[in-house]
Amino acid sequence: MLAMNKTKLFGTACFAVAFAALISACGDHTTRSTGWEFSRNMYDPVGNNNPDQPNKNFKNGQTAQIPPAGTTPVGFERFDYPNTLEGYEAAGANVHNPLAQTDQNLKEGQHLFQAFCSPCHGTDGRGDGPITKDREITDSRGTRKLENFPGVPSYTKSDGISSSRGGLMSDLTDGKIYHTITYGVNLMGSHASQLSPEERWKVVMYVHELQKQ
Repeated sequence: MLAMNKTKLFGTACFAVAFAALISACGDHTTRSTGWEFSRNMYDPVGNNNPDQPNKNFKNGQTAQIPPAGTTPVGFERFDYPNTLEGYEAAGANVHNPLAQTDQNLKEGQHLFQAFCSPCHGTDGRGDGPITKDREITDSRGTRKLENFPGVPSYTKSDGISSSRGGLMSDLTDGKIYHTITYGVNLMGSHASQLSPEERWKVVMYVHELQKQ
């Protein structure tokens, strides 16, 4: 009998604690408070996951910090030739395509060229992409001409076009083409954010095929 009473008493106590916890976790419909929460640390992360939140661990009180000088982000491939004419010439003389010239790499280079380069350079690299030609658009305001993109040089040997930085377009080396894709030149902007280093080298490989025409 005594053991049974202890069991009932223990069960009643557990029920009372659970009921009290349930009631305390409910709101009172007058505030936005949700009441007490069990294991609050399970909801609030210890780490500073938001780069904009304050952080007392650093002198400037910020979570987002400038990386130490000379460090390289994970997955980033450093290109040690500056965006200058001297850097361009040095890259042309010293940088070579690290990829093997295979049918697969060439095919992927062609696909990337058509997707990212042909609107200006044309499908055959002759500088006759669609945005260099006369175009019209018709909408609710009527029909009007679109502005053309001027001065895209041809890569092909048969056209014999000179580069704005010296030499023929058909003679551009691996390093010069890669440098131009990375930084851009004249009206051409950088494509470093659109093409990974490996993708740029595949485009370089395909451009050399266009130069042979």
